[in-house]
Amino acid sequence: MIGKQIRMERILNRNTRRTILVPMDHGITLGPINGLKDMKEAVKAVAEGGANAVIEHKGVVEDGLRGNGPDVGLIIHLSASTSLSTSPNAKTIVCSVEEAIRLGADAVSVHVNLGNGQEKEMLKDFGRISYEARTWGMPLLAMMYPRGEKIKDEYDPKYIKHVARVGAEMGADIVKVSYTGDSESFREVVEGCFVPVVIAGGPKMDSDREILEMVKGSVDAGGAGVSIGRNVFQHKNSTKLVKAFAAIIHENASVGEAMNILNS
Repeated sequence: MIGKQIRMERILNRNTRRTILVPMDHGITLGPINGLKDMKEAVKAVAEGGANAVIEHKGVVEDGLRGNGPDVGLIIHLSASTSLSTSPNAKTIVCSVEEAIRLGADAVSVHVNLGNGQEKEMLKDFGRISYEARTWGMPLLAMMYPRGEKIKDEYDPKYIKHVARVGAEMGADIVKVSYTGDSESFREVVEGCFVPVVIAGGPKMDSDREILEMVKGSVDAGGAGVSIGRNVFQHKNSTKLVKAFAAIIHENASVGEAMNILNS
């Protein structure tokens, strides 16, 4: 579909086929955390750094619009749960593909946690959203995590490989997973998934070099980039951090070269 191809080019670099996504959907889960209290400034900062797209819930799209600055793609997140819930791993669909289109979205995203008692409901919702996205020619990002009673270590490569493959087989155009900790094991994840794979940022890190090494390791393994939130929008200079990401992801720069950009 030509419409889908056009939208994909809004969230993927057409030359590198890689991407820098910045999730800003944390308000429903955690409340008004630092870095997201002023959505216009948060979006503007990452756009100036070269982010390909931001991920937001439907209600903050207008607050995240910019009056000036570079353009950036928009992905509307369709899933939600809160940290107040007795079942925080159970994600509920709170927006439709059609509503996201009316809001001007370039893509939609869903969050699916596997290995828990609510897995079947989330897979059912995923299947419906995948159908709707294909019907409308809307790219779909699937955030896939092994989280629940059956999961002992959610970063175990055997689980990450499995959930990535589930995302692809369910019809996602891009799959987001946690980094497995090293390039060798993450290569197995990428090789087992036939659509682009991006990495999550996980908990906020203290070391910039540690973040950049993770990004570099994922790209060297064949990854398609990042979908990192708190480690970006809570950074002291999110614009420079995204520029450092862009150097690694789109220009194949070394960690040292990226650090020079960050510290310039």
